[in-house]
Amino acid sequence: MTTQSAPGKVILFGEHAAVYGRPAIAVPVTQVQATATVQDQPRGSGCFISAPDVNHAFRLADAPDQDPLAAIVYETLTHLGAPEPDVTITLRSTIPIASGMGSGAAVSTAIARALAEHLGRPLDADTLSALVFEVERLHHGTPSGIDNTVITRSQPVFFVKDRLVETFAVKSPLHLIIGDTGIPSSTKDVVGDVRAAREERLEHYDSLFRQIGQITVMARGAIVAGELYALGALMDGNHWLLYQLGVSSPEIERLVQAARQADALGAKLSGAGRGGNVIALVQQDTQEAAAEAMRQAGAKNVIATIVS
Repeated sequence: MTTQSAPGKVILFGEHAAVYGRPAIAVPVTQVQATATVQDQPRGSGCFISAPDVNHAFRLADAPDQDPLAAIVYETLTHLGAPEPDVTITLRSTIPIASGMGSGAAVSTAIARALAEHLGRPLDADTLSALVFEVERLHHGTPSGIDNTVITRSQPVFFVKDRLVETFAVKSPLHLIIGDTGIPSSTKDVVGDVRAAREERLEHYDSLFRQIGQITVMARGAIVAGELYALGALMDGNHWLLYQLGVSSPEIERLVQAARQADALGAKLSGAGRGGNVIALVQQDTQEAAAEAMRQAGAKNVIATIVS
């Protein structure tokens, strides 16, 4: 039996702009995990996949069309040049689905990592990331690649699509509060809507993307220098630009304002928007107050994490 896990993630800066070649920063959230267990079965049994958290189970040979769990198994086996093994793959996850925390990429990472390890051929980070990216296309249509990058590496990442992937150091620990609006957010749908709007107002949207990219570069500098107050202000600025892109919502705005009023250094939506999560940068002594303020403002769940 082989078990492997992968963390969730949040985007700190650069969502949506990352799709158009601007930089983004994402960090792992180790408080939530996807875990895959691969266990041998009698010869001739074939591969069986079980995801009890979502009441989903099937034989690989009978997989529904474009099922992402089957897709990552096939991608992994094809890369390894391996036949279908006689195993059961059991998936468990504590990462909220459709909330911008990289649930799909984490699930794919855990499965590919566990299956390859079980077959005695572990995958390096670059290969694993590439396999997961192929499955991300099923989830998101035109993914930026940031989810598979940060989750497979489990480190803070500065990322430019098709050009640059860099891990980097965090000088002062980042205390983050992640508040879930409770509204599912489809990255594929929201990214598609932004793309359609950009086609109608190209200059306006590209200006917003350019400004988001500039903020992201400044944010990396603030993180490396440990300038937390400056980082909080940059989060607020990034959120304002995302609001202008049309990807906020009343529920998101309530959580953002609640966190700021509870002395958060900065707050913004994280991920596709129109639901999903709000993240707030806080100081350790104001962490619980900010978390409670988010709950009072309607957050269905609040996670505290430290990036260091």
